[in-house]
Order: sequence, then structure tokens, then C-alpha cells
Amino acid sequence: MATLNGRPATPDALQTLALTNYGHFTSMRVDNQHVRGLSLHLERLVRDCRVVLGAELDPEMVVSYVRETTENMTGSFVVRVTIFDPAVELAHPDKAQNPSVLVTARPAAELPMPPLRVKSVRYERDVPAVKHLGLFGALHARRAALQNGYNDALFIGPDGRVSEGGTWNVGFIGEDGIVWPKADVLPGVTMALLQQTGEHHTAPVTLAEAQGMQAAFATNTSIGVRALSSIDDVPMAIEHPLLTKLRDAYLAIPGERL
Repeated sequence: MATLNGRPATPDALQTLALTNYGHFTSMRVDNQHVRGLSLHLERLVRDCRVVLGAELDPEMVVSYVRETTENMTGSFVVRVTIFDPAVELAHPDKAQNPSVLVTARPAAELPMPPLRVKSVRYERDVPAVKHLGLFGALHARRAALQNGYNDALFIGPDGRVSEGGTWNVGFIGEDGIVWPKADVLPGVTMALLQQTGEHHTAPVTLAEAQGMQAAFATNTSIGVRALSSIDDVPMAIEHPLLTKLRDAYLAIPGERL
């Protein structure tokens, strides 16, 4: 089911997304009507709305639309909240200033998920700090990785350093513990939650350094903590005490009620 501002979404109302695709979103895993990091997801939507549309977004309104859309759903699922202006035209993105709220839902995978084999790709997302709708480059990189026998792409920035994955943050386990790449990346909600659970640090990570780590993992709201089994042709350990600790810490984070 898809709703737009609390009402069933019609094809005409969604035409702007197909033709212009200007807006931003967040996705959040819902378990029994609770969301880990719900407040952080709402903060992201409010922050990104100022950047993308130059408008203030009412987080309570967003939550009310999510509740209405998912009130009859049970178990675990992933909700995506997309913010866009249905009236905007391709020639005038500067006129996009009236946020509408599209809510959609899809099934959630069981956790933990199997490890990922990733292919390094030279790529940097546009406006990386914003979770925007411009996914072509990331999906094109993912497609190329899949065609070459991998599960996803790992982005390497113009400085030759690791940044993030196709739709996830990446972290590493090294001699000094948990390391997050120092790079222009999307500030992921799951990453932020994990960073509150123990000792973590941020540092520049080259591809060679990444391949030499004790373990590597991907994080986002849909997958939780997912090990990387290889980076290019270099195998990575998929079991490590800190990986287990991270998975357990994520699952133990209490969800906030929708």
C-alpha cells in the first residue's frame, strides 16, 4: 500500500517522481510497531527537507501518516518515507518547496543476513550527506557488481579512500577496534546507533587498508550488521568477536513506538 499525505496514492500524484525524481527519503525497519532510531530518522527528514526543499517538515505529521498506513500491519517490515513536491517541474526545481509525504512498505528480511561479496568502484554520490532520490549512480554501480558475480559495490572516493556502500555504511574491525571511514558519506541512522554502544573511531581507510582489516561489515536499517566476506578478490573473515558484539548490540537497542 502507498499513501500520499495520508490518502491512497494515485498514479497522477506520483508522476513527478517518475519524471523529475527530486526529493529525499528515509527507510526504517519496523518490528512490532517499534523502530530503532525513530527520532534519528525524523531528524534526518527534517534536516534534509531544509536542504532539498528549503521547507520545514512537521515530524509529528510524518509519524501520523506512517501510523495510518501501517496500522494493520504486523511483524517486521520496512517503511520508506519519501518527501517531494508533486507540483515541481523539471525546469524549476527552485519551485519545489511544498513537501508531501509518500509512505510505502515492503517485507523485511530476517536478521542476521548472509555475508556480502563486494566490488570496489570509483564513485562518489551527489550531495552525500543527504539521503536523496538520486540513486542512478549507486544502482548502476550495484548492477555492474552483480553482473561480475558480486553482491554489491563498495565506493572508493576521488582521494582513493573507502567511503560507503551502495545503500549502506561500511565499518571495519582492525587492531585498534571498530573503525569507520573518514569520508563524505551519508550519516546513517544504524551507524549512529552503533556508535553509541561502545568504543569506535573514525579514520581514513584506503582500499588496501580495508582489505587488510580483520573484518568488515555493512550497516543500514534493513540489514542491521552484515559481514563482508570479500572485497574484490580478497577474502574477509565473516566471524569475529566484535562482529558478534555489534550484531547483539544492534538487536538489543530498544525500538521507539510509532
